[in-house]
Amino acid sequence: MTREKEKVAGLLLAAGASTRMGQPKQLLRVGKKTLLDRILGELLSSDLDLTVLVLGHQAQEIKQSLRTGLHHPKLKIIENKHYLDGISTSIIAGLSEVKDVFDHVMIILADMPLINSTLINLLLHEYLASHLQLGAIKLIGRRSHPVMIGRPFYDELHQLKGDVGARDLFLKHAHQVCLVEPEQDYDDVDIDTIEEYLEFKDSLDHDSETSGSNEPQ
Repeated sequence: MTREKEKVAGLLLAAGASTRMGQPKQLLRVGKKTLLDRILGELLSSDLDLTVLVLGHQAQEIKQSLRTGLHHPKLKIIENKHYLDGISTSIIAGLSEVKDVFDHVMIILADMPLINSTLINLLLHEYLASHLQLGAIKLIGRRSHPVMIGRPFYDELHQLKGDVGARDLFLKHAHQVCLVEPEQDYDDVDIDTIEEYLEFKDSLDHDSETSGSNEPQ
């Protein structure tokens, strides 16, 4: 089996309580879609073999709001009941669903709305071609998201505690990291506050006006 035939699952982390936003940012609307629907659609149209959507805060309300791919064969929705203990619990919950079958995982944060299928596919295929076991997008000389992690590091992911992601893993095993620079301009903006959300909406509206297109659908 070639590396390109190895199976890759996306872990879309959307369990947080959005404390700085003051309301579930997963449900904020951009055009006719919520932020979560927007990025979920990108994952499902990518080359990932499976997407595991990890919900937590107001999980049922958020699940019921979804309009993208609820019955898609490449989507699995789970609930992390321990989300208040930090992002590590969502990573572990998602990984536990796929570790026996999938050789690699891509971790995607649901509050980074400009992640798209083109970026996902670029990282996915460059990482697989590198034969390394860690991968990430690189922007202006720094590591960014999404990130990829191979089976040899699953045990270390399972040891994560609290509100901690995979950062230390990448620092500890820097020689195993494949860094991929986007082929097009990519902004790794994340949405944490209402001000950031409004600024993001304004930037999309401006782009729409300058391109002569309609509001994002």
